[in-house]
Amino acid sequence: MENFALIFVALFIGYIINRRGVFSKDTPLILNQFILYISLPAMTLLQIPKLSLSYEILIPIFIAWLVMGLSALAVFFLCKISHFSKEVTGALMLVAVLGNTSFVGIPIIQAYFGESALPYVLMYDQLGSFIALCTYGTFISAYYSSAKDVHIKAIALKILTFPPFLSLFIALFFIGTTFHPVVISVLSSLANTIVPLALVAVGLGLRFKLPAEDVKPFLSALGIKLIFAPLVAIGITSLFSWQNQAGYVSIMEAGMGPMITAGAIASMAGLAPRLSSAIVGYGTLLSFISSGILFKFIV
Repeated sequence: MENFALIFVALFIGYIINRRGVFSKDTPLILNQFILYISLPAMTLLQIPKLSLSYEILIPIFIAWLVMGLSALAVFFLCKISHFSKEVTGALMLVAVLGNTSFVGIPIIQAYFGESALPYVLMYDQLGSFIALCTYGTFISAYYSSAKDVHIKAIALKILTFPPFLSLFIALFFIGTTFHPVVISVLSSLANTIVPLALVAVGLGLRFKLPAEDVKPFLSALGIKLIFAPLVAIGITSLFSWQNQAGYVSIMEAGMGPMITAGAIASMAGLAPRLSSAIVGYGTLLSFISSGILFKFIV
């Protein structure tokens, strides 16, 4: 109950601050940068060493890529059948495929499963969603916005030099290691900032305007992200009998709302900015309800 109270209070604070214009427009970006460069690496270094070297650490990665791949195919064919424009198709290929598996995923899954689930969240997010954002997301935004060609070397360099990914790479070498209490204390203090800061940042970025012509692509995107994607994950875990914490966490991660960064990329690339913002805004709030239903269904 306390975790859920924090989630909704932080979201509400962010939304009210945004409505009243107390902070600058760059505040969500600054908060997200702090999380990406400090909070998330600290949490990764704190939680990943707690994993045991077993096949279970690969489950979230496998499910993440399969869910995103099938979701992308579903979006592509649905856009073709519905005759959506190139801009709308590009937007949906981003926001209906990439999930908010860190900023929203971490506090929600921590609330349901506790701290022991966080290493699996980080594996799903860092080796799944984040790499997909850098590779797939870059390609989609470039292709559908008719921008310049995508350079593979630039994408690879971006991934390899990104602090959360570097921290994950380092943390993998410390699996099974117990850090000094001082190190744990420092990492814990920094890692604990991720939940309130991430949720306030989400609240600051919520947008709810939705014209009538956007209703069909809006419903299509949220149907795939909040219903189709977790059903795919459930099917995978059932097929391989992965009824364990790694499997359950992966299902919950698959059912997270649209990735805020993906919405920002779509908007910056000119891919239906108004629609992209609405999908992210409404999808974020609906994911709190759908994740509760999903949790009751799988556990």
